[in-house]
Amino acid sequence: MRVSNKMIFDTARFNLANLTDDLNRANMVVSSQNRLLKLSDDPVGLTQVLNMRSSLSNIEQMGRNIALGKSWLASSESAQTSVQNLVSDTKALCVQMASGTTGAAQRRSAAESVENNLEEIVALANTNVNGRYIFAGSETDSTAFTLNADNSVTYNGDNNAFTVKIGRNASVEIGGDGQAVFQPSGAGASDDIFVIMKDLITALQGNDIDGIQTAMTNLDTFFDHNSGQISDVGSKMIRMEIKANVFQGLEISTKERLSEIEEPDMAEAILELKAKELAYQAALAATSKVLQLSIVNYM
Repeated sequence: MRVSNKMIFDTARFNLANLTDDLNRANMVVSSQNRLLKLSDDPVGLTQVLNMRSSLSNIEQMGRNIALGKSWLASSESAQTSVQNLVSDTKALCVQMASGTTGAAQRRSAAESVENNLEEIVALANTNVNGRYIFAGSETDSTAFTLNADNSVTYNGDNNAFTVKIGRNASVEIGGDGQAVFQPSGAGASDDIFVIMKDLITALQGNDIDGIQTAMTNLDTFFDHNSGQISDVGSKMIRMEIKANVFQGLEISTKERLSEIEEPDMAEAILELKAKELAYQAALAATSKVLQLSIVNYM
């Protein structure tokens, strides 16, 4: 069969195009350090890569949630511990003021100290992290408590604790329902710390020893409740730390597996690139000679 010049030229061009594609792919593998450039390279491997990238995205989101949760819980623990210290100081003051040797003037002076403590407790109950109030339930944009002119306190949040997701089916309450934390039996109940402080101020100003003793008992009740709240926060922080370690391990193992599938053996990839370059140069030289042939060469 007679082979025409056109067939020779078309074949040479086709072969050069294939070698060019091979060279470009080898170059992209080396430059990107990724052997999966298209689906046909490894359909199963690429599917695994997509699944692992999705898993990594979820792991990173859980990590952010845990970091947020740890920050809120640390602030909550600090605030409630400070409240507990103020309650202890107030209880010690009550012991002194309940003594029969203490005069009315001393009790009126002590009332001012208790007022200051009440203001401090309200300030701590309004603790916020990056502008979000941690004791306002899910109403984190609102100030949790308002101290009124008559020393009464109003709760502005709701009764839905703020939660974050730390696993596929796991969530943790990191923001408190303010009433559950500071008014466990409801606003106005005997264990409402704000009412306890308000009634104590009134008893001190009125030189009412019975009222002071009642406040002491109620302070003890709230102290026990407050201790339980702090312990609960501590347990949540431990859980967060365990989860953080688990996700850190998952992230490392997933990235290692991803690297095994995606990344080429660089020494082998570079050798392949050099081989493709050599083949391309050889084909280019041969094609150049073929394309230069004409009838003039035989005259």
